[in-house]
Amino acid sequence: MWSRPKRSSSESANRFKTLSNQFGRSGILFVVSAPSGAGKTTLCDALRQTPDFVYSVSCTTRPPRSNEIEGEDYYFVSEQDFLARVAAGELLEHAQVHEHRYGTLRTPVVTNLRRGVDVLIDVDTQGAAAIRAFADEFTREALCDVFIMPPDLDELRRRLIKRGTETGEQIELRLVNAAREMQLWRDYRYTIISKSMEEDLQKFRHIMGAERYLSRRLVQNYDVP
Repeated sequence: MWSRPKRSSSESANRFKTLSNQFGRSGILFVVSAPSGAGKTTLCDALRQTPDFVYSVSCTTRPPRSNEIEGEDYYFVSEQDFLARVAAGELLEHAQVHEHRYGTLRTPVVTNLRRGVDVLIDVDTQGAAAIRAFADEFTREALCDVFIMPPDLDELRRRLIKRGTETGEQIELRLVNAAREMQLWRDYRYTIISKSMEEDLQKFRHIMGAERYLSRRLVQNYDVP
């Protein structure tokens, strides 16, 4: 009976190497949302220290805090400039939060995703909802949205007081908004119950790994022989 000759380990390895070279991956749009004080900024700052992402810098009409840097933390713009960008269709999403406007510039995000580069965006729940409903199917397919859930409102109050950047009245307003936002966790693909920064970071990295191995994100390169 004829039997098929066994392929040597070196032949199999070379064949797999050739096959793997035929695939690339589209970029992933990692969108992170959380109530104010839940640890979103701390998590994103830690992620930005790695080469895993391009961080999308949002524009805002609010004044900069003392430790914030133009073009690194936000693009600080006037109300008139912001509204002009909205009218020109330059924003992927935009929303008004706590009396100020925030928005994500569309072109750099889409350009990086098409190049296979992952993008990290820090937005509120309104912004995340707008991205889910964005007209461009490619952008919607790239989306991986993650909600950072504080353990409870008492812990959130403690974190806001410790941060020391808001008045008592502002803290109460943020807690009211947080209670509303926490009800939206089911809208997100993933939810992380916030504990320590180290634990949150580890959980997020698990999500990154799972998303990067999704078959639907593979792009076959037919030009490779």
